[in-house]
Amino acid sequence: MTATDLAFNSAMTQAHLIRTGQLSPLDLVQTYLDRIQQYDSQLGSFVSVCADPAIADAKAKTDWLTTADPATLPPFFGVPIPIKDLHAVAGLPCSLGVAALKETIAAYDEGGVSRIKQAGFIILGKTATSELGSFPYTEPPGFAPTRNPWHLDYTAGGSSGGAAAAVAAGLCPVAQGSDGGGSIRGPAHCCGLVGIKPSRGRITHAPLGDYLSGITIQGPLARTVADAAALLDVLSGYTLGDPYWLPDPEPSFLTQAQRALEMPIAPLRIGVSTTIPPIGEADPACQQAVRSVAAHLEAMGHYVEEGCPDFTAMIDPFIQVWQTGVVAAGVPVAALSPVNQWLFDQANARSAADYLQAVGQLQVAARQIVAFFSTVDVLVLPVFRHPQIRVGEWADLAPEAVFERIVNWVSPCPPWNATGQPAIALPTGLGANGLPTGVQLVGRPAAEATLIALAAQLEALHYPPQHPPAFVGTGGSGEDAGPRSPH
Repeated sequence: MTATDLAFNSAMTQAHLIRTGQLSPLDLVQTYLDRIQQYDSQLGSFVSVCADPAIADAKAKTDWLTTADPATLPPFFGVPIPIKDLHAVAGLPCSLGVAALKETIAAYDEGGVSRIKQAGFIILGKTATSELGSFPYTEPPGFAPTRNPWHLDYTAGGSSGGAAAAVAAGLCPVAQGSDGGGSIRGPAHCCGLVGIKPSRGRITHAPLGDYLSGITIQGPLARTVADAAALLDVLSGYTLGDPYWLPDPEPSFLTQAQRALEMPIAPLRIGVSTTIPPIGEADPACQQAVRSVAAHLEAMGHYVEEGCPDFTAMIDPFIQVWQTGVVAAGVPVAALSPVNQWLFDQANARSAADYLQAVGQLQVAARQIVAFFSTVDVLVLPVFRHPQIRVGEWADLAPEAVFERIVNWVSPCPPWNATGQPAIALPTGLGANGLPTGVQLVGRPAAEATLIALAAQLEALHYPPQHPPAFVGTGGSGEDAGPRSPH
């Protein structure tokens, strides 16, 4: 097996190889550190690489394997993973995508990070995020922009853009991200990955409190549905004092994905739409991905019909709640980019009463949207309304114009942050421009298992994982080819 083959193996395969003594954690970590050193100067997917701590952890785990009973090992013992730079890892930098905070060192592990460590993962470093997680592209001032492994001129998405670029390019097997308005699903879509935004309450915010009235949540990015499901199992669970929570799935999400490959799913009622009311129709390439999936679902025996909720009532209150995050971050406004400064001013001009009224309006609108799912089990939508933008494409626009473009581009994603429903981004191949295409499947509240099973079947039957050619080597010698901008 070449180093490239190993790098693009699934996280579950890597864990199995380690557990059975065919691979050491040290060799695996070194494989990824070598690839990061070789490729990341072109991608900008990592903002910090903790090579020494990762190697030390890998050596300790490699030594532990000489006496450990494999049956007692946690599920991802010795497998590397990075953490998005919006989330705290004790002893590592946590800049929030703000250049002025590059030297800030976190003093604690967030709850999701603790679960990742308990599962046996080795932390590789921190992946790039947009400034304060505000944008659907990852180009924070003072950092290198994060580029798409399929074409370096294009964005990897945001705000979990670094995580998506790293997984797609084989710089890690899976990654942790977070989603407050499409920040997992968008990068997954841009880079040809599976990304899951879980249901509200599925993953703890501990030791922090609720943030932005529950619209944000952590989740997995992976190259396969099974790996994403397995990482979701790791991240899930209640922590004492959480303001809302869901019971652990029974059986596990990974088991649901595996079972879906062995037996057909009972016919589901599937809603399909290429229009996002009231924003408008998606680009033809995005429409085609939805139509392709709808045809496959109908051929699989599901009942497919046109339909989508109207999101008009949730747009303004969602924007008000979301903008408040720029102020709540506590970063001096002078340290922020012009668009975040503009968002800061927009939010700061409103009162606490305005915020609470917006939260109430958002909850009312969310109930109306969830009611749509009394007649369907799953809704298939575009992830974004048009394909990936180029790096820096909106850099010279006024803040108001940038924000208008953002709202229009990402409009299929935020409604499900408002309702707290689960959604999964699934790649559907490559478009005419050579960049990934995809859809999102939205489920009923707490129904991740249905989405995962359906996505696993679609993946197995029609959409096997694909890797960007510039990062999979020459195929014969085991040597890695350098990254390039394909045209």
